[in-house]
Amino acid sequence: MYKYIFRRISLSIPTLIGVSILIFFFMRILPGDVVDAMVTDETGALVFTDAQVESIEESLGLNRPLHIQYLGWMKDVVAGDLGYSFWTKISVGEHVRRRAPMTLEIAVLSLIISWIIGLPVGILAAINRNSLRDYISRGIVILFLAIPSFYAALGFLIFFVLVFTWRPPVEVIFFWQNPIQSLYVALPAAVAIGTGMAAVVARMARSSILEVIREDYVRTAKSKGLTKRTIINRHVLKNALIPVVTISGLQFGNLLSGVIAVEAALSIPGLGVLLAQGLADRDWMIIQNLVLIFAFLFILINLLVDISYSLIDPRIRYD
Repeated sequence: MYKYIFRRISLSIPTLIGVSILIFFFMRILPGDVVDAMVTDETGALVFTDAQVESIEESLGLNRPLHIQYLGWMKDVVAGDLGYSFWTKISVGEHVRRRAPMTLEIAVLSLIISWIIGLPVGILAAINRNSLRDYISRGIVILFLAIPSFYAALGFLIFFVLVFTWRPPVEVIFFWQNPIQSLYVALPAAVAIGTGMAAVVARMARSSILEVIREDYVRTAKSKGLTKRTIINRHVLKNALIPVVTISGLQFGNLLSGVIAVEAALSIPGLGVLLAQGLADRDWMIIQNLVLIFAFLFILINLLVDISYSLIDPRIRYD
């Protein structure tokens, strides 16, 4: 087990380096940069002299060769220094500290909701294959797959406000400060993202259970007179859950795109909104470091998913 974890961590280092190189050079290939935004007005006319522009570039370190800029950035990242925003002059680490808890809370709640909704729906659809329940569940799954997450977030918010006269708190409250109030802020976004993820979980659970339920050991269990619930809980789910866990881990990477849109729609100051603002402002420090953080989290989640296989199915062993 430990050798396997060490190998996976060793392989993740080149992946992180590759991601950092891609985002670093792509940001500089795109036309326009943060200096262009600083030195031009709304009409695109220069408001600084060429000497002032060169001074700004020198102060930001943008006049150095690209490989020197990249190596300097990597040196700072290894030292734990994520740099400062070009616009706000606030350290990127401080931005992450303020906004990451809310985004992580939304992500975790979304995964929990996706399993609470998706797994039972997938099991019922598989057990009642080609029945009315199966057709209805598949129709609902396709519906939630087609609805954009930000549109679903606004729909849920309007529904709770109009029907239950519910009002979410305006300010962001961390979970450890007041769990109930924090859930009020994160729940609409988590429900919007989680229902879309639940549709994927339900489809994967249905197909996996239908595949496992045809195995010989399941027919043997039926011949012994075991009830359908016992067969599903003891024999089918352990093997059918592995693809579901895998797709859930992969969906964590897709949470980034959903969180950006949902946080913007609901005015939640999380990492998604910060990244969107950084892209709009061409704030390289924010973009580079946030993408690197998300890449690290994605690799970490997939490592935990691989390790969880041995807990779900004892037959799986790592040499």
